[in-house]
Amino acid sequence: MDSSGQPHSESPPMVISRHRQFALTLLGVYPLITVLLYLVLPFTQGWPIWAVTLVVAPLMVSIMVYFLIPTILARFRRVLLVPPRK
Repeated sequence: MDSSGQPHSESPPMVISRHRQFALTLLGVYPLITVLLYLVLPFTQGWPIWAVTLVVAPLMVSIMVYFLIPTILARFRRVLLVPPRK
């Protein structure tokens, strides 16, 4: 109860929609991986695909963990948060 004796009107707890997070992350990852490949492929011509991936994967994961995902969570919080399923 608050100071006026009325019960608190608490909003239900919200959770992140994994479907929405998936869609927004995909929208960020697709152009990012495309740009990374355009930047890396000229320097790795003739390399086996596993070696190119060994160069691109750490770059991609670093950008996702330190920039992309935190940015998505901060900028799209209202879009991502939904009431929990019952």
